[in-house]
Amino acid sequence: MATTVEYIRYRIALDDQKAFEGAYTKAAQALAAAPECIDYELSHCQEEADRYILRIRWTSVEDHLQGFRKGEHFPAFFSAIRPYVSSIEEMQHYLTTDVVGTGKAAGQGRQ
Repeated sequence: MATTVEYIRYRIALDDQKAFEGAYTKAAQALAAAPECIDYELSHCQEEADRYILRIRWTSVEDHLQGFRKGEHFPAFFSAIRPYVSSIEEMQHYLTTDVVGTGKAAGQGRQ
């Protein structure tokens, strides 16, 4: 069964990045409490320092839009990230495919 993955791309000015990451640390509490959320990850681009991508796996797109967004956890989530909504470049849902695997480094310890 395919999983729904939401990707949100942000462009955040260097001076705002500490506050942005702090806002998502706070918003993550709402994601962690939401029964519709499987997991999430905020990544910071190494090549272009003003770019971030948030990846959220949802039980379904319907659960995200009708459950989470209309549920008890969304107000706290949105309140935390509201100052950064205008910095969103993309916000889309994707379905996973059967093309998935691990690379050779997955079994090696990282230092």
